[in-house]
Amino acid sequence: MGLFTSSPQLDSLECLLIDQLQDLYDAEQRLVKALPLMAQAATNTSLKNGFQEHLRETQNQVTRLEQCFKAMGQSAKSKTCEAMKGLITEGQEMINAKGNNDVRDAALIAAAQRVEHYEIAAYGSARTFARRCGKHEVASLLQQTLNEEKNADQLLNDIAEQSVNTKAQSAQMASR
Repeated sequence: MGLFTSSPQLDSLECLLIDQLQDLYDAEQRLVKALPLMAQAATNTSLKNGFQEHLRETQNQVTRLEQCFKAMGQSAKSKTCEAMKGLITEGQEMINAKGNNDVRDAALIAAAQRVEHYEIAAYGSARTFARRCGKHEVASLLQQTLNEEKNADQLLNDIAEQSVNTKAQSAQMASR
C-alpha cells in the first residue's frame, strides 16, 4: 500500500477474500503485459517458450479470477497490487540489462521466480480463505491457478539448472 492510499475495510474473512481477489486480478493483468516483454528479452529457447506458455496460462488465470468474482456475487474489480508493481519493475531492469545473454537469461529467471513465489503465497492464502468461507467453487478455481504457478516455478527452476545457469557460469569464467 502506498503512503496515501486508503486501507480496506476488513470486517470478515469473506471481505478479506474479495480484497485478495482484487489484488490478484490486478497482479495477473500486469503480468499479461509483462510476460511478452520477458519472452522477447529471453535468448534461451526453452525460457522464451516457457514465458510464452505462461502468458497463455496467465490469460486463463485472469478469466478464472473473473469466475471467482462471479461465484462470489461480485463484479470483477482490481485494486493496485503494489507488490506486483515492484516485482515487474525489477523484471524490467533485467529486460533492459546489458551484458552476456546467458547471464541476462539467468537474471530473467530470477525475476520471474520472485513473481511466481509471490503468486504461490497469494493464491495459497486466497484458496485457504475461500475454503474457510465455504466458497468451494472459488477454492477449486484458485487451486487450479496455484497448481499452475507451482508448475511454472518448477519449469523455471529446471531451465535454470539444466542449461541457463551453467552457461551463465561459463560466461563468467570466459571473462576472467
